[in-house]
Amino acid sequence: MRLLDLFCGGGGAGYGYRLAGFDVVGVDIKKRQCGYPAGEFVKADVREVLSDLPFLRSFDAIHASPPCQTHSRTKHLRDAQGKGTDKVDLIPETREALERSRVPYVIENVEGAPLRCDLLLCGSMFPRLHVYDDTGRRWLKRHRIFETNVLVPQRSCRHRHAGVRPLGVYGSLGDDIPSGGQTCRSVEQARELMGCPWMSWAALVEAIPPAYTAFIGVYLENHINRKGVSA
Repeated sequence: MRLLDLFCGGGGAGYGYRLAGFDVVGVDIKKRQCGYPAGEFVKADVREVLSDLPFLRSFDAIHASPPCQTHSRTKHLRDAQGKGTDKVDLIPETREALERSRVPYVIENVEGAPLRCDLLLCGSMFPRLHVYDDTGRRWLKRHRIFETNVLVPQRSCRHRHAGVRPLGVYGSLGDDIPSGGQTCRSVEQARELMGCPWMSWAALVEAIPPAYTAFIGVYLENHINRKGVSA
């Protein structure tokens, strides 16, 4: 089965779908230095791809991760650090195109984004997404919401029961946020925590762990198989 990974970035989402058994084609306007490990990469403007319905319909499933800085809780931190945001919200036109395609789809973004929250995933739901330091086991804290036309069961967040502060991958390395947030101390630690050993810090900040989409991919595949049988 073929999956189209739109706004693919460094390939975190796409690699998860690859682990789930999909042949993945990633599309992004930028080609990342860290490469695209999930499959074939196409450098293109995703907005042009979204207007090509025959192309969209040539895939069995579509994942899209539109730019999220506009909706991120860290946008004020980015402004304070002089990084700003891209000030672009491509969610509405992405949703419209994917609904028009009638292909099984997933749209991913940060909490606070104008998505229907059909599924919320975080690092504490996946046993492998942790590291150890002198305070104990540190879970990845990375809540992401998913709007999808496929049924995927919700898991439970376990951060409150962890006993130590979770770690995040956002902003800058070694940040300590007064409200309790703390980011990874090194790129190597962030790579291990996210499950993305090929990525730079800049790519990790924008990525989702492959574990998230490997989980979703199982249900996408089952949905497509059931649809094929019923047809």
